[in-house]
Amino acid sequence: MTEGNFVDYVKIYAYSGKGGKGSVHLHREKFITKGGPDGGDGGRGGHIILVGNKNLWTLYTYKFKKHFRAGHGGHGSKSRSSGADGEDVYMEMPLGTVVRDSETNEIIYEITEHGQEIILAEGGKGGLGNWHFKSSTNQTPRYAQPGVDGQELMVTLELKVLADVGLVGFPNAGKSTLLSVLTAAKPKIGDYEFTTLKPNLGIVEYRDHQTFVMADIPGIIEGAAEGKGLGHYFLRHIERNSSLLFLIPADADNIKKQYDILLDELRRYNPEMLDKERLVIISKSDMLDEELKAELSIELDNELPVEYLFVSAVAQQGLIQLKDKLWAMLNA
Repeated sequence: MTEGNFVDYVKIYAYSGKGGKGSVHLHREKFITKGGPDGGDGGRGGHIILVGNKNLWTLYTYKFKKHFRAGHGGHGSKSRSSGADGEDVYMEMPLGTVVRDSETNEIIYEITEHGQEIILAEGGKGGLGNWHFKSSTNQTPRYAQPGVDGQELMVTLELKVLADVGLVGFPNAGKSTLLSVLTAAKPKIGDYEFTTLKPNLGIVEYRDHQTFVMADIPGIIEGAAEGKGLGHYFLRHIERNSSLLFLIPADADNIKKQYDILLDELRRYNPEMLDKERLVIISKSDMLDEELKAELSIELDNELPVEYLFVSAVAQQGLIQLKDKLWAMLNA
């Protein structure tokens, strides 16, 4: 998926259908000149319905079309015939989509399951026909209910990437390079910070045709939890990942310090993110010879509270061990 096709934030307008009018009709047929009321009910207005679809990865469909209108309900007619219900509009959403009220920014719904259906805007009820209103004192009512108006909503759709493994690190840590080597994804790669501005997803092939999904999250900077840079915009994508893979380059001044900063940004944004399984990758490790690796390992064994691996995406080092470890984490 190219970066331009990954759309994760859109505003849409939903208009449900108006209910049909109830009928005012008095029964007439041969030899019956003054039959009672038999006006039918109006049909329900169409709903706007959101449906979860596990095969979608982006909100790209809604980048260009933003207005969705459901059909109006049909009017009632004679012989107690009800009007037809308005046509519903179904909108397919990728899993991990959060629906917010655009005015209050309040979360209305979250779509997390395939096939999950949520009525975003409910169609108006159809009006009752005049036969509902007959009584002993009013045997020929000549009125019926009008249909109820539909709803008009402006909502914001916000996608939080749903993946098995999320790559977390500072800009230019080698996340996109690792994703491109482990999967068929073709993220933009460059030797400058913030090459990646949108999450990239790729499918990692494991043994016996088994797979898992990996997400390359744009680089985090110190202060991201307060919204520095595009902090909140990036951090929300990490919430939906089962496990987190911290990438810290081998030439970092202080690996433990970088890990602590990244972990602290996650904690300040959402403390629940610290409950996820974590693994640290020392990327670009082809720059280290065996002696330097041994020295660094002694240092990291004493400082890092989690497991770590030396990996080089460019030199294809440590990738098999990385896949094995990730698969074990995901299936623990």
